[in-house]
Amino acid sequence: MKKFLFGIVLAMTLVFTSACGNNAEDDAFTIGVIPAQTKGSMEDAMNKLQEELSEGLERTVKVEIYPDYNGVVEAMNYDKIDMAYFGPLTYVVANHESGAKAIITQLVDGEPYYYSYMITHIDQPWDSLDEMIKDSGQIEFAFGDINSTSGSLIPGIELENRGVFQSEEEHEFKSVRYTGSHDATAIAVQNQGVDVGAIDSAIFDELVADGDIDGEQIKVIWKSDKLFQYPWAVHSETPKETIEQLQEIFLNIEDEDILGAFGASGFTTATDNDYEAIKQAAVKQGIIKE
Repeated sequence: MKKFLFGIVLAMTLVFTSACGNNAEDDAFTIGVIPAQTKGSMEDAMNKLQEELSEGLERTVKVEIYPDYNGVVEAMNYDKIDMAYFGPLTYVVANHESGAKAIITQLVDGEPYYYSYMITHIDQPWDSLDEMIKDSGQIEFAFGDINSTSGSLIPGIELENRGVFQSEEEHEFKSVRYTGSHDATAIAVQNQGVDVGAIDSAIFDELVADGDIDGEQIKVIWKSDKLFQYPWAVHSETPKETIEQLQEIFLNIEDEDILGAFGASGFTTATDNDYEAIKQAAVKQGIIKE
């Protein structure tokens, strides 16, 4: 069974430091993993990724764990890491604050895109966002992590544009909550703990494929425009040669355990321009101050 990186907005970091003297540990290339999924173990996949990177970079690779989105951004800001696996929103924040550069993203079914969904239980009467909004005063709505692109930022803007949401405290719904992860949102909708939830489309599809939720019990009532997949971004001072090495390594990864950890069919190159729409959305919401 493939393992996916779920919820808070799923995010992963790669960390390496400059060599000092002859100490090999000072030249380590460290992978930092946010354990955002709530099931299974990523250990085998991460060990294999570590081996791929060690061989390709010809340097020691280690694994470190970061507890949340903001921890990765702060680590990049304070020069504690040189490469990170960000969510699109956390990437544009890191790009703005420390000049992080996107160089790689994953492919899902051969495409570097995903969507934000709003989902509801099949027993609910709404088949579209317009129908749901008419009953907004009766609806308990769930976002995922507040720093998630598809679980918070993009659906939040859509609901704001529709005039029913401003913030967790100011809205037209019966209630608004943040579940903290995409899979928690899906489970809450399936169990009818909430009426409607916002979720990453790729994670939703993976949850259904893995049998973690019953797809026949849930319907999608809204789908966003295309969103570019989660980027791997390097520190602003990373040498061009290192960037090219990293891109070559990722583009040649075929191991199913590694790909499955990301729900990916492969990897492709990415640039900062791919995230311009997310950047503008973050500016609009005041997350990035220009």
